[in-house]
Amino acid sequence: MAVKIRLARGGAKKRPYYSIVVADARAPRDGRFIEKIGAYNPMVPKDHPERLVLREERAKHWLSTGAQPTDRVARFLGDLGLVEKRAIPEQTKKSQMKAKAKERLEEKRQAAEAAAEAAAAASEESAAE
Repeated sequence: MAVKIRLARGGAKKRPYYSIVVADARAPRDGRFIEKIGAYNPMVPKDHPERLVLREERAKHWLSTGAQPTDRVARFLGDLGLVEKRAIPEQTKKSQMKAKAKERLEEKRQAAEAAAEAAAAASEESAAE
């Protein structure tokens, strides 16, 4: 039986609240679970102590028995030092600059270099006199 440590959504519409549960991978997201090991409340500030509540000893137990955390839960466990932090992959190319923006940036860089060279040449001439 494949066991996952994942989030089960609760709370009202537009007010999410998640339970961190250990469940069979075939069970529905909000359905049957084996054990509840914590809670995550994204509505409170990041530094609030009740944002993430996790029973670490139970998480360690389930990780030792082979339970696989989902990406979000793995990030939580990585912050607590229970598992190695996963790298966040670059999903899309939308965050990269387009061709025209790259050209403009290159032109600005070349103009700045030319201005710096001219200023250096001017300071050398004044120092030579």
